[in-house]
Amino acid sequence: MTSTVPNAVQHTDAQPPITMFGPDFPYAYDDFLAHPAGIGQIPATEHGSEVAVIGGGLSGIIAAYELMKMGLKPVVYEADRIGGRLRTVGFEGCDPTLTAEMGAMRFPPSSTALQHYIDLVGLETRPFPNPLSAATPSTVVDLKGESHYATSIDDLPQVYRDVMNAWNTCLEEGADFADMNRAMRERDVPRIREIWAELVEKLDNQTFYGFLCASESFKSFRHREIFGQVGFGTGGWDTDFPNSILEILRVVYTEADDHHRGIVGGSQQLPLRLWDREPQKIVHWPLGTSLASLHDGEPRPAVTRLDRTAGNRITVTDATGDIRTYRAAVFTGQSWLLLSKIACDDALFPIDHWTAMERTHYMESSKLFVPVDRPFWLDKDEVTGRDTMSMTLTDRMTRGTYLLDEGPDRPAVICLSYTWCDDSLKWLPLSPNERMDVMLKSLGEIYPDVDIRKHVIGNPVTVSWENEPYFMGAFKANLPGHYRYQRRLFTHFMQDRLPADKRGLFLAGDDISWTAGWAEGAVQTALNAVWGVMSQFGGSTDPTNPGPGDVFDEIAPVELPED
Repeated sequence: MTSTVPNAVQHTDAQPPITMFGPDFPYAYDDFLAHPAGIGQIPATEHGSEVAVIGGGLSGIIAAYELMKMGLKPVVYEADRIGGRLRTVGFEGCDPTLTAEMGAMRFPPSSTALQHYIDLVGLETRPFPNPLSAATPSTVVDLKGESHYATSIDDLPQVYRDVMNAWNTCLEEGADFADMNRAMRERDVPRIREIWAELVEKLDNQTFYGFLCASESFKSFRHREIFGQVGFGTGGWDTDFPNSILEILRVVYTEADDHHRGIVGGSQQLPLRLWDREPQKIVHWPLGTSLASLHDGEPRPAVTRLDRTAGNRITVTDATGDIRTYRAAVFTGQSWLLLSKIACDDALFPIDHWTAMERTHYMESSKLFVPVDRPFWLDKDEVTGRDTMSMTLTDRMTRGTYLLDEGPDRPAVICLSYTWCDDSLKWLPLSPNERMDVMLKSLGEIYPDVDIRKHVIGNPVTVSWENEPYFMGAFKANLPGHYRYQRRLFTHFMQDRLPADKRGLFLAGDDISWTAGWAEGAVQTALNAVWGVMSQFGGSTDPTNPGPGDVFDEIAPVELPED
């Protein structure tokens, strides 16, 4: 078992991972990337043309990398640092190999387009120590002051297995789980679309919590409470209870919350290596060209203004006051930036797209990490024979505590707390050391005989994504009734559907995707935008490898009526 409350259908090594294309747009991005014909080309007359790429997170760097390979000249703007929410930091004065993942830290094998780029730059992955996963020596579930030690779900009281069974039943009865899981694994696009179209129409207005309450299997409030605090895969999901159940179904259908792996050395290496990478197959540019070399090593600074100017061009003003005009631009930052930190011309988008961005709902999230002298949690208690400390799920302030080590005799890292939404906001006014003090107090109540503080060898590092000026939240999570808004944003790359004076600026990034909060969504929307820019410049894909826009009419997301 890999989770406290597992999914209805368990993955085995004999099964191939589901490609994380999801039910809304069942397109195999991994096959598209792997095809020997490449992902498209533009006319030679357009080679060297500049394209603005606003945002140097994973989506922006992948879009820029692929546009460069086609012979265009991406001009990347980045307000903070390359990587976005792939942010890996060290601890001042400590071993430089000790790192903390402030954003994305675990990736499912179903993220197959993401894996393409991980493999491309030669990064390694390893199992991530989620609750009760094979990579986790032990897990402690602490609710209402009562703690349970477990190495598998069989070690937990019967009520936890009852909750697991209730969730499995709820998924099967309310969401055709096994049928959809099978269709996605077999890439049976007609069946995926058939099942999903019915569910979207039926469930778009339903919250996650309402979905649970509508099931006879979850008639017990106690079961719903335990499920919210312990959840499935990575732990508690009660902070998602107000969100659309469609968001949760996308996660479970694609096994996005199972079998996670971390990137050895930190996830930020992926965009940084792509920034420096010199592709062997490249058009127009000489071998040895990289995004870094096209930018003299550094991206352009923050964008402060966007305008639509004569000839349907996109004019970009940056923080230095420099003004440049482009025939095409890709915006990969979180969409709220277009409403606040960037002065925008209303003519950039149709009004219904502005509405969709304004209605986007973001989740708050915070983490705090400390470096420790060694993985002392692996010491055995002389009386019980148990690990001194365990991966911990609790209803106390810390919520989730993760133990990360590089071996028994090396310094290690503890993620003392990983929280979401209201739980994250509780930490917002506190300094890093104040946060650590509260967290150590909470953990001390669970492990009264363990002096965690004596093992701490450096200052804590922390993040509250809602307080980050270029993010204002961790990621998008649709509320009930938001499906139509998300469809507008995701399909924006199909600009032949837009008025002629609203084309040329393409949206990308994980909050534009159907799988927000997962790096796979950032990759997919980057590739959609690349296809859109390619089309804008008169390019095309090889007939043997149609791109997402070429097959759009066959697999477009279901469209709900507006009236």
